[in-house]
Amino acid sequence: MDTQTYSNDLHQALLTKNNTAFWKTWRSKFNKSAQCGQVHGCVDAQGIADKFVSHFRMAFTCNNPERADSLKAQYLASRVNYSGYALSDEQNVDTELVSNIILNLKCGKAAGSDGLSAKHLQFCHPVLSIILSKLFQLMLLCSYVPSGFRYSYIVPINKPKECYSKALTDDDFRGIAISPIVSKVFEHCIVIKFESFL
Repeated sequence: MDTQTYSNDLHQALLTKNNTAFWKTWRSKFNKSAQCGQVHGCVDAQGIADKFVSHFRMAFTCNNPERADSLKAQYLASRVNYSGYALSDEQNVDTELVSNIILNLKCGKAAGSDGLSAKHLQFCHPVLSIILSKLFQLMLLCSYVPSGFRYSYIVPINKPKECYSKALTDDDFRGIAISPIVSKVFEHCIVIKFESFL
């Protein structure tokens, strides 16, 4: 039954000339990737997870907190009377922009901590683009970003191709931050509308 399912999936992908689906099915059947069972001498899942937490916490912590605080204070002092430019009509976030961004999101990426992925936005009711465009416009006018937009989780991806060729340490992994998909749509809007400032 398994063989027939894979054969049907491969056949269907070939008929529709869908290269992505064909190779995804092929790899899932024939390219069994090696699972890393040991990292830095730890073999249990909780121990490995604790090592990653410690490693990535150090990687994303500033080296000199006092200097960071003084730089932040210096920056804020220079911005005391700054109010910024008024938003022009060219910088308004409209429904068409949000719709196009959602349409062009890459599918197959991991869902954010809220459980939403690009497919959720692409296959939901079209009114979502209107609601998001109004939300993003309000965020710009009020200079406020919801706290949920800053939450992400880090997934460690191993750098070496072969997990069994050497003893792996936490330095052999790079972190991929998975952010909420709605915040990604907002970031795309910012990049497009404020490209000249960036």
